[in-house]
Amino acid sequence: MKILLGRDDVNPDKPDKNDRTPLSFAAWNGHEGVVKILLGRDNVYPDKPDKEGGTPLIFAGWDGHEGVVKMLLGRKDVNPNKPTKLGRTPLWCASKKGHEEIVKILLGRDDVNPDKPDNNDQTPLSLAAENGHEAAVKILHGRDNVSPCEPDKDGQTPLCYAAENGDGAVKILLGRDDVSPRSSPTPVCCSK
Repeated sequence: MKILLGRDDVNPDKPDKNDRTPLSFAAWNGHEGVVKILLGRDNVYPDKPDKEGGTPLIFAGWDGHEGVVKMLLGRKDVNPNKPTKLGRTPLWCASKKGHEEIVKILLGRDDVNPDKPDNNDQTPLSLAAENGHEAAVKILHGRDNVSPCEPDKDGQTPLCYAAENGDGAVKILLGRDDVSPRSSPTPVCCSK
């Protein structure tokens, strides 16, 4: 990599046909050394989205690469709330996949919106509950600025999703005073 980047005729930020850059691929695959080298270049844009709006931070968060996430978040030119075209943020992706350490890292920042829904109104809490990620549910649910009762476009609330996946997340969600089995705006919230 260092040899290639030492050449004047190599563009280290050249995208492929999907607008994914070398940094996107390095972040996606968790290659911390390559990410560090690329971030050290002035001619590499660390927050460049692909055709679908996926950024290096989204790719690293999706696949659970904590070191890469930390490196990218250490940059002032990386937006930790930048959504894809479908409205999916880095926190949305990490919550869906159950990467609790990345959820903690992202929630440790004041500039991350912990309750930002995607284009289907699914929040990070809903996704963690839907996919049975109890640790992520517990982390997100512990935040006062996360709405545990907000339904998505299908009328499903985090509690509905949790009920489909077992009792661990249900117990976590019902442990808060503002959550009740009747908190859904629709009477049959758990049917699809």
